[in-house]
Amino acid sequence: MRSISITRPDDWHIHLRDRDYLVKTVKDVSRYFGRAIVMPNLTPPVTSIEEAKKYLERINRLLDSDSNFRPLMTLYLTEQMSDEVIREVKRSDFIHAIKLYPAGATTNSESGVRSIENVYPLLEVMEEEDVVLAIHGEVTDQNIDVFDREKVFIDNHLIKIRRTFPNLRVVFEHISTNDAATFVAESGNKIAATITAHHLLFNRNHLLAENLRAAYYCLPILKRDTHQQGLVKAATSGDSHFFLGTDSAPHPRFAKESACGCAAGAYTSHAAIELYAEVFDQAGQLKNLEAFASHNGPDFYELPRNSDQIILTKKSWEIPSHYAFGNDSLVPIRAGELVHWTVTG
Repeated sequence: MRSISITRPDDWHIHLRDRDYLVKTVKDVSRYFGRAIVMPNLTPPVTSIEEAKKYLERINRLLDSDSNFRPLMTLYLTEQMSDEVIREVKRSDFIHAIKLYPAGATTNSESGVRSIENVYPLLEVMEEEDVVLAIHGEVTDQNIDVFDREKVFIDNHLIKIRRTFPNLRVVFEHISTNDAATFVAESGNKIAATITAHHLLFNRNHLLAENLRAAYYCLPILKRDTHQQGLVKAATSGDSHFFLGTDSAPHPRFAKESACGCAAGAYTSHAAIELYAEVFDQAGQLKNLEAFASHNGPDFYELPRNSDQIILTKKSWEIPSHYAFGNDSLVPIRAGELVHWTVTG
């Protein structure tokens, strides 16, 4: 069997949810990731240093005493945020980014930003203090086709943000189009992008062709196969602009398979690095997995790389059909199917 050893990876975009749901999500993310950037879109959202500290404490209580996993917290950007909160983030040793959600763009984004220009004064402070801005890059105008919302966000907002704040470090989260990959690759060293396993593995045919597959519904929505191929090329290229961010976003089964609608989010933490390894293996670029998973993220966030290793072996295992999740169950990506890589050390 083939095995590779890589520096312990990190997850630079994850949703752990809260309370009873943390039992599952914390267990999965701490299996082999060294760190993870934890999203703040709880109900209510995490908008203050004190709220982030309490959330961190709830996560840490579920970690094993010998765990070396470190949650990296974020705050939820609102138009009411003060300059002083941003300066407190800079002084903090546990908050590493502020997340911009356009209002209505995704799960628990109702409190997000309604006018990007209204937060320009806050972005100016973030640039001055060198605080990372993480962006869910989609417009929410209902007249814009859902498959075009990322591209329109680039054209209408991100280009202007980059021009206005050239020294602001920006992470364009969970990119889903060739347009985003090209923009990031050509935009200098102050912008980077996370790419999810599900956007690398699947396209909109997997979601829509035959029956609607609720487990594959996420935002940004899966795009056509040409965009999927472009993302694979970017992720596996070794380009330091791109790094691992699962956007693993669990929902209880009743919310994912509801007659009233399907909650947006794909759960991949149960097999994250294994799924990425499949992608890199299929592309013939396993040599670049370590940079994508373990080097580019900490380098951009100006944190040390992890010092230890994990071992991945090409050995298949079957993902369960569901997992316990609070008082319900959780259907993961690739439920009941084989994954062809295993963490063996």
